[in-house]
Amino acid sequence: MSGGRQDPREEQVRRMLDGPHPVLPPDLAARAVRRGGRRLRRRRAVRRTAGWLLAVVLVVFLVRVGVEQPWATEPAQVTPPLEGW
Repeated sequence: MSGGRQDPREEQVRRMLDGPHPVLPPDLAARAVRRGGRRLRRRRAVRRTAGWLLAVVLVVFLVRVGVEQPWATEPAQVTPPLEGW
């Protein structure tokens, strides 16, 4: 593999890397920091809101289960037969 032709894609990448590089804006790092800070604050806000929403749903569920008591059996709707008449 070392004594033959090189891959054309590899040659193209080498030419791109050796060529002139574009000029970067001087405030690129500052913009990246601001954008990253916004993303971080937004992500924290979404997680905090999701946590509060989950807590509210859990409390509502526990209150409903405590009030309705689904584990208790309902009273029978059938009247017992009359005997001795």
